[in-house]
Amino acid sequence: MTATPAKTGPVTSVARNRTVRQYVARVLFAVLMTLVGVLFALPMVWLVLAPFDATPTLSLEWPDWTLDNFARLAENPYALRSIGNSLILGVGTMVIVVGLGALAAYAMSRIRIPGRDGILYALLLLSSIVTGTAAMVPTFQIITQLGLINNYVGVLLVLAGGILPTVIFILKDFMDSIPKSYEESARLYGAGPFRILRDVVAPIARPGLAFISIWTIVQVWGNFLVPFILLRSPDLQPAAVLMYTFYTESGQADLRLISTFALLFSAPVLIIYFVVNRRYGFRFHGGIKS
Repeated sequence: MTATPAKTGPVTSVARNRTVRQYVARVLFAVLMTLVGVLFALPMVWLVLAPFDATPTLSLEWPDWTLDNFARLAENPYALRSIGNSLILGVGTMVIVVGLGALAAYAMSRIRIPGRDGILYALLLLSSIVTGTAAMVPTFQIITQLGLINNYVGVLLVLAGGILPTVIFILKDFMDSIPKSYEESARLYGAGPFRILRDVVAPIARPGLAFISIWTIVQVWGNFLVPFILLRSPDLQPAAVLMYTFYTESGQADLRLISTFALLFSAPVLIIYFVVNRRYGFRFHGGIKS
């Protein structure tokens, strides 16, 4: 008997149409991602080229190369000092937040507190809803009563207090992923809680601590409102506040100074990020699996 060949015409057509649709979808996705990448890249290209342009504008153009913009910026007595002030605020807040956040996250991870998760989510929710703008009036009154206006201590306390709930929430995930058997072994050798945290927990949670450190510095680095309200002296103001003063005599934004200062303003954070990332690496989840 001669076998009758199966009818494959409709099946082949359906498979071909599916392949064409998948190909078109991939092409459209690639085009969309290219457009998004270009939109993100254009400001970065402007940031790199504009400081070296004799007459920078808001449009992206090939620059008329010059270094006079950097010389003009160096004539400003507060420019470089403000970057140092930003470093003081960023590093100081980072030390406070990482230290207190690690202790609080470790305690909340290991101690069974009634309503622990509710407290944690409530702190995170309140810190997200009651932002710096909404809480600035009572914050200003408290800092005034404490006598910390025009003082770095007051600014550090306000900045650290706003960031700390999120830090605790993130670090707790790292602490939860560390097996308790490591700590139990350390206790057998007579290690106390602080030594366990320092020698056992902290090295394993190091990627999380590195991420929190950089994230905190970035949050403080671009913060304008808190130091603008709490610091009165130009000698103490950070770079984010000083940039607000770069205007010409006619009251228009001085793009020569703004573009040059913006490039210098971005450099320390990028350097810190690459150094810490090369040394410690970053992850958004816990250290190891049990």
